Amino acid sequence: MKILVTGGLGFIGSHTVVELQNEGFDVVVIDDLSNSSAEVVDGIAAITGKKPDFEQIDLRDKAAVQSFFKKYNDVDGVIHFAASKAVGESVQNPLLYYENNLGALVYILQELQKKDAANFIFSSSCTVYGQAEKMPITENAPIQPAMSPYGNTKQIGEEIIRDVVNVSNINAILLRYFNPVGAHPSVNIGELPLGVPQNLVPFITQTAIGLREQLSVFGDDYPTPDGTCVRDYIHVVDLAKAHVTALKRLTDKKNTDKVEVFNLGTGNGKSVLDVIKAFEKASGKSLNYKIVPRREGDVTEAYADTTKANDVLGWKAELSLDEALASAWKWEQKVRGK
Repeated sequence: MKILVTGGLGFIGSHTVVELQNEGFDVVVIDDLSNSSAEVVDGIAAITGKKPDFEQIDLRDKAAVQSFFKKYNDVDGVIHFAASKAVGESVQNPLLYYENNLGALVYILQELQKKDAANFIFSSSCTVYGQAEKMPITENAPIQPAMSPYGNTKQIGEEIIRDVVNVSNINAILLRYFNPVGAHPSVNIGELPLGVPQNLVPFITQTAIGLREQLSVFGDDYPTPDGTCVRDYIHVVDLAKAHVTALKRLTDKKNTDKVEVFNLGTGNGKSVLDVIKAFEKASGKSLNYKIVPRREGDVTEAYADTTKANDVLGWKAELSLDEALASAWKWEQKVRGK
């Protein structure tokens, strides 16, 4: 069975390609290399013993998307990661996010709609819940007004998928992630942001190795136990495995609705300071960090109710935050040659 993974050389995408190939799926990757490297293909091959097919395509190019689906007319399903994903950047450059995150989605769905049947897994986000009223967050929590253009693209993306699925032979699962961290235990692949990291853990590891002078902690005056934001940090390998489980649910026709939604997290909320302390313990390094003013677009806390993912999807996060941070640190050391 041939599966297209868009953004398949990115952080979550590459780990998912590994898990798909380990389960015997035939994978073709599309990536524009805007936030990744072609060398990731070699990392995937080192782990699985097989290189996925790779096409360098900008999914904003409608003609390129059409010609891809003509060339690979045997694609049975799509796992769609390709998107810009930094909350802060989306506030500064909203049109980039609307063009990249929504235009690409529309072009792919237009091609899938031509098929007799297709399965679609969407990389969504807990940002669709905005500042949720209750913790932990269930899939039935109200969708709040988005706090950033990035969050808005995920909300609109989900709405587009629902509308298309209603009038086509596409079946879809929307996976709302919390905060993916860590690296593959082989350290052949991991998180490698180009430029200044927009996420906490790569900023931590880059500070620890000396690439960044100081880690900024955005606000310590939130109504949380230590005043810093609380998030649900999930190991990227666990997250990748959830995509394979979701895909099999569709290919085995076990889905009960044409669109299903699952939260993917651990169910445990950890503050920014919790993560810093856990990293210091895992690495033996002392981190230089400074409390700075709050950042626009950040919610106070967000952690998942994982009951539905555990009971209905049949998936559970198994790896700990300590394991995730230890693997992220090993990956950082390998990348920097230290």
